Amino acid sequence: MRKLISSGSPYEPKVGISRAVRVGNVIAVSGTAPVGPNGRTVGVGDAMTQARRSLEIIATALEQAGASLRHVVRTRTLLVRIEDWHSVAKIHGEFFGEIRPANTIMQVSRFIDPDWLVEFEADAIVDEEQNA
Repeated sequence: MRKLISSGSPYEPKVGISRAVRVGNVIAVSGTAPVGPNGRTVGVGDAMTQARRSLEIIATALEQAGASLRHVVRTRTLLVRIEDWHSVAKIHGEFFGEIRPANTIMQVSRFIDPDWLVEFEADAIVDEEQNA
């Protein structure tokens, strides 16, 4: 069974994506940017605020997919300014400090919206011993 999760982002229908897709016990969360409920960028110029918002969106998508942050096994951190990695990693640690998924931090040249400084991706596995 394939379950599509939407966050209401205006980019989902434009690009033809889902915020997350669950197939069986595997959940893949798309690149998640700091978009507020109004469709606008949250925390313009502030990588920490953007990181927090992005991870909040991921947490909500996982809940809608029947999982939680503790099911995350891999994250990817994408930054426009690699020098933001310390502050963004601090926020990542607030969400995942005890979960400790595999992670890659990388610099990209830019995102769809030039105000975005950070995006995260996440992969989760819901095993039978670890219910949501």
